[in-house]
Amino acid sequence: MEEHLKKRRLLVGMSGASGAPLTVELLRQLRTRQDIETHLIVSRGAELTLAQETDVTLAELNALADVCYDNRQIGARPASGSFRTMGMIVVPCSMKTAAGILSGYSDSLLLRAADVTLKEGRKMVLAARESPLSTVHLRNLYELSKLGVRILPPMLTYYNHPASLEDCTRYAVQRMLRQFGLEEDGYEWEGME
Repeated sequence: MEEHLKKRRLLVGMSGASGAPLTVELLRQLRTRQDIETHLIVSRGAELTLAQETDVTLAELNALADVCYDNRQIGARPASGSFRTMGMIVVPCSMKTAAGILSGYSDSLLLRAADVTLKEGRKMVLAARESPLSTVHLRNLYELSKLGVRILPPMLTYYNHPASLEDCTRYAVQRMLRQFGLEEDGYEWEGME
């Protein structure tokens, strides 16, 4: 029990944008950390995207997290500010979810947990997924950034010479984890000689 209390909680939200492999990789990387306890909330749209983009079932995804919640359970623990976390990451983050977070439209546990994260002044990272971005999307993301939300689209990088899509996914996840001080060694650009 004492060991459990030492773990820091990280909320992981998964919405219905393309990018389900990012969530899988994020949870896999965090699973190796003894000091982090992951709390997963998956939207209905994310369930559908997971089935389209991966061979991972919802049960297998849930098994990668320490605690899972039904997105319809608006009164679950992450809906309260007294449930302390180190913050929240929404990966991938759809533009619908970003708009809901910005407007405070908390009609699901994922959105309520995001609302609580903001009101408690905790770190929030959104792995925003959309292309091209409309003026409405850009405005919403800009307004969220003014509230202190880190907007981190999972961009491709080439300076690290990725050999596969999996390399790109791993590196994008490392950049997300860096926002919480959880990155691994070997993912930093060394600069030019």
